[in-house]
Amino acid sequence: MKPFYSFLILIVLTVSSCGHFGSGKTGAGASNLDVDLELNVRKVTLANGLRILIMENHKLPIFSYHTFYDVGGRYESREDGTTGATHFLEHMMFKGAKKYGPGKFDSIIEGNGGSTNAYTTFDSTVYHENIPSRLVDKIIDLEADRMQHLLLDKTAFEKERGVVKEERKMRYENSPRGQLYLATMQAVFTGTPYGGSVIGDVKDLDSLDRDKMMSFFKKFYTPDNAIVVIVGDVNSSHIVDQMKEKFGSLKSSNDEIKKYKLEKNDSKNFTHKGRYNREIKIRGSNPSPMFMMAIPGEPIGTPKSFVMDILSSVLGDGESSYLNQKYVKGRRPKLSRISASNYTLKHNGVFFLSGQLLNGVSLRGFKKKLIRDSKKFCSEAITERSVQKTKNQYLVGYYGDIQSNMGIASFLGLRESFFGDYKFYKKELEIYNSVNITELKKVCNSLFQKPKNLFVSVWNRHPKGKK
Repeated sequence: MKPFYSFLILIVLTVSSCGHFGSGKTGAGASNLDVDLELNVRKVTLANGLRILIMENHKLPIFSYHTFYDVGGRYESREDGTTGATHFLEHMMFKGAKKYGPGKFDSIIEGNGGSTNAYTTFDSTVYHENIPSRLVDKIIDLEADRMQHLLLDKTAFEKERGVVKEERKMRYENSPRGQLYLATMQAVFTGTPYGGSVIGDVKDLDSLDRDKMMSFFKKFYTPDNAIVVIVGDVNSSHIVDQMKEKFGSLKSSNDEIKKYKLEKNDSKNFTHKGRYNREIKIRGSNPSPMFMMAIPGEPIGTPKSFVMDILSSVLGDGESSYLNQKYVKGRRPKLSRISASNYTLKHNGVFFLSGQLLNGVSLRGFKKKLIRDSKKFCSEAITERSVQKTKNQYLVGYYGDIQSNMGIASFLGLRESFFGDYKFYKKELEIYNSVNITELKKVCNSLFQKPKNLFVSVWNRHPKGKK
């Protein structure tokens, strides 16, 4: 899967396109997809570091407002008891600030026919609203208020603590899929900032207090740590004036916090330390086994990561993919579902196959078969046809991403956040189109020919606890 397909799919578990094809060829007879697209975006950076992207779209009298904060689970620490702080804070950002008190944020937006939500991942916290254009000044004022004057009301704080703990139970403890995902991430990224839960450890959720949360807020909710993207029926000059008026006086991060982030983001902190070529069994409630076979991956944006994106799609993206045809649609099906994902984060990644066995299929036997079969994946799955089909799918997917104001805002903000430049979309499909069969087979062999994997399964017949 291309990076933001996998990224958006995994948001559900971790919390809470367009471009120009170059002249790369996939092999003899492969066609080139020549597409030119120019998004007319105005980018402004205020003196305090706040980046603002504006794209006018006057088809309908509505707009989308996204705020991307560079803060996620990777900035938390078990040592100082802050696991889950980012996600908890996301909840509290809707509970009132100095000018617009408790309940005002949602009531203003929803009372005017709009919608608002947010999500937290290991790398980012993103807030978004969709609202009629006549409210643009009000939304800017609302967002400026909660960026600098969050209340963290004590009563709301304690109530939301219970909400977050229930969310954790729903997403992890009471969800076989969540149990599987969490155990895999913890094992793959053990000893790194990605080796925890975005929702947080229960003991930290119990002990987080208002003072610690306020300190976390002041450290990361600063203009130089944010990107605002506004797309829709707006006037860009007016937006810039309003943003300067409401956000221009906010202070940027101090040197101490900049140093803290630099140290936290040191690549040495994210090196894979997990133990591989082993199995983890988890007792769940599901009557048929679910599994993940995880392999160490790559950070987003590396040359190998782009190749791994294409590989994951060739192997397991859609019903016509190789793995689906082999294990789900074949004459002797073993699984009810299977997929392949290349999950790329800012500083590391993981490649995995995941699926669920049909009733009566031996988990032990299937695991042996999957590992044995994986030696042939590279030679059987990677063909000119399968690679070109994947590139065609990516092109369709990119255009699908920009069919709405919200889609465009997310599209631009993700690229500005992860690559430092929203214009990266101009290069992205060129990179994918240049990937050839030789590269794919080389990377594929590096993943499957010399096994370094972790096999994790959840099943109601497993003994209690991890084994």
